[in-house]
Amino acid sequence: MSKQNPAIAASSSIDASSTSIPIKAAQVELVEDLTHDEARDRSQLELRVGQAFYQAGKALAQLRQRRLYRSTHRTFEAYCQDRFGFTRRYSDYLIRGAVVVENLQQTRTIHSQNQLNEQKETNENLRTMPAAILPTKLEQIKPLANLKPQEQQQVWNKAVAKANGKVPSGRIVRGIVEQLNQKSSVSTNSVFQAGDVFILVRLAGKERKYNGCWAIAVEQSEYAVIVDVHNTTLTVKLKNLNKIDLFKAQQQLPQILQRMRRLHAVGILDRGADNVLEDLAKQTDLTPVEEGLLSWLEKYYKVDAQASES
Repeated sequence: MSKQNPAIAASSSIDASSTSIPIKAAQVELVEDLTHDEARDRSQLELRVGQAFYQAGKALAQLRQRRLYRSTHRTFEAYCQDRFGFTRRYSDYLIRGAVVVENLQQTRTIHSQNQLNEQKETNENLRTMPAAILPTKLEQIKPLANLKPQEQQQVWNKAVAKANGKVPSGRIVRGIVEQLNQKSSVSTNSVFQAGDVFILVRLAGKERKYNGCWAIAVEQSEYAVIVDVHNTTLTVKLKNLNKIDLFKAQQQLPQILQRMRRLHAVGILDRGADNVLEDLAKQTDLTPVEEGLLSWLEKYYKVDAQASES
């Protein structure tokens, strides 16, 4: 008996309950007839959606591409939700995951660090020989989805080597992808000096509120940068910084930062004052009215604007 590919045969992260969810009669309407062959193909593909994530992704891709859901649903999203209990995002993950697996099938998997070292001179072979070890769970695929095909192969080989020739966990794959992104950021961003001015972008989590704010560089490490914003100090990645090359901004914003910091040092500010400062933190060239508002706040809170320059 032949041994099946683990990416095709192994059970996935799809819940067993989701593979047998019936179509709710109240949500089904006859939208457009399918041919006999299309109806047969739809039934077969729906059965495959309940299998491993690779088969599920392949099946969903065909159902979407051929619009085989159209006899009962007007949209692919509604069909996936009613038939399988899948959100649109999860369905997209499965489809993209199948594409990644097919790409990895085109490259040889390195089983150990020694083999990885031995293959440095024959990298072309890595893209033409079938992979011996493939993903078995969707979480191993997600970190690879946004990478280029060759990068997916390189990351997977490194992950397998780190897992001593076994199927790596999603955590291992994600860690290697993060390292790749950090190295990419270092190579694509110019070196800068303390005092340079940037716009913050692509921040996530509790720091996302600072997206669009200007910031002053304080210190740079290999993969991160410490920056001052109007009310705090942040540690961000190079990819989160867009440099401002305007001479006027480079000259004025450090002084404005000091003035805003002195206002925040007063203590709890009025809601209106906070709103004004948050807006000014996104303006790289203050208008006369904005400069007047900042001066009025300094006068109101008895903050000496000139003290920040001493």
